[in-house]
Amino acid sequence: RARILTMVRPAAVALMLLAATGLKSAHAFAGASAGIFRPAAVAPTLGLRVGGARSVAMGLGVGDTLDKSLELFVREDGKMNKYTCEELFGGKKSVLFAVPGAFTPTCSEKHLPSFVSLHDDLKAAGVDEIACVSVNDPFVMKEWGAVSGADGKVKMLSDGNAKFSEAIGQLQDITAGGMGMRSNRYAMVLDKDLKVELLALEDGGYGNTSAEAVLKFVSGQ
Repeated sequence: RARILTMVRPAAVALMLLAATGLKSAHAFAGASAGIFRPAAVAPTLGLRVGGARSVAMGLGVGDTLDKSLELFVREDGKMNKYTCEELFGGKKSVLFAVPGAFTPTCSEKHLPSFVSLHDDLKAAGVDEIACVSVNDPFVMKEWGAVSGADGKVKMLSDGNAKFSEAIGQLQDITAGGMGMRSNRYAMVLDKDLKVELLALEDGGYGNTSAEAVLKFVSGQ
């Protein structure tokens, strides 16, 4: 169950804190100071990141616009292709969900399958693009999608160098578990101009980042 926390600060104090930290937005300060994403007035579904992993940075939040120049990789048609976020999501209502690792238990048994099984329902609710991103190489993402029945339903995106995850503030350090730097688990809904409408983070399980939860949001439930 997502826990939504809010924090109200006097405007002057907030400006002083932003200046001191060098962060670009109140969203970024909120995440860096409290470990959560929630523009208090507009957050529809936001949860705490749990599991003991250290998040490296906090940045993108609801109401922000995803950097259109950020790049991700796709293995398709026997080739390695690189796309910007504008090329992937521009002009489309999109769902982007992230997992800590391909072929890992929760990701393979629950998270990715939920979007595969609800593909048609999400499309019927107005979603144009469904994509999964992970800090894995493009070959692994291609094979994982193939064995999971994602072909033609979920675009499998590689953030192999973790630059995308770091740029949006969703990179975590799980070297203690032998996995190195990985993405947090989250689900994001973008409008056609790449503005973030929803950013749901893992909170004790994948549930509020699942396709079921995203479908409720895009259906207005």
